[in-house]
Amino acid sequence: MSASGARSLAVVEATRFRGHDPEYHAYVQILVGTVIAEARSQGWTVSRLAADEGEEALLARTDAADAVVIVGGEDIAPRFYGATGGYAHESRHLEVADAAQLALARRAVERRTPLLGICRGLQIVNVALGGTLVQDLGEHTPHVNRGVPIPEVLTTHPVLVEPGSRLSQLLGSAVVDVRSAHHQAVDVLGDGLVVTGRAPDGHVEAIEHADAPVLAVQWHPEDVAAPAGQLSALLGSLRARIAVAA
Repeated sequence: MSASGARSLAVVEATRFRGHDPEYHAYVQILVGTVIAEARSQGWTVSRLAADEGEEALLARTDAADAVVIVGGEDIAPRFYGATGGYAHESRHLEVADAAQLALARRAVERRTPLLGICRGLQIVNVALGGTLVQDLGEHTPHVNRGVPIPEVLTTHPVLVEPGSRLSQLLGSAVVDVRSAHHQAVDVLGDGLVVTGRAPDGHVEAIEHADAPVLAVQWHPEDVAAPAGQLSALLGSLRARIAVAA
């Protein structure tokens, strides 16, 4: 852990560079940049890290972090949750990044390091703890807009929040609108996790660990059109969990 004063936050993405898809790359910079800007406004000292540098390097570079955010990105390689490829809308896989983020999530649970997962980050947490994924939500899912430019893929839908959950305390409502862009979702829930938010179609939208300070959402609170205060509340919860543990 860092010394007294500014707290250190590791913002971890799968990769920093997506030269094969400049439009997607540019949009990711906006989303990750918003997370970093909000964290810095809350007083965090932020390190932006790429998981495709490998498990050993990522674990070393996050070893002293007070908290971690795992942000969105590509599909997790199916072999990590006992499945195979060839499903609809399958993205490229970054297996080195997958392995590194999965190890990071497991260590966060073991050490009780506060962790926030966003979109892919939720799926990483679930798979890290033995869970599986629904590989594709179908052609007409309300969770993503298909066949549109990248900045328009996010859709808005409600999430039903579990009463009494940490998420409910943070967002202060039983129903929240979210900005969403995912074609996969939690199937079998990982060990120690509880579902704290669902979409009206029943798909999991938020999970928390029953004991460790780990919380993850399937949506994008960092999107420019997300309801005001969502990202701030979720990031603020990391500092609150550090204070509880101190």
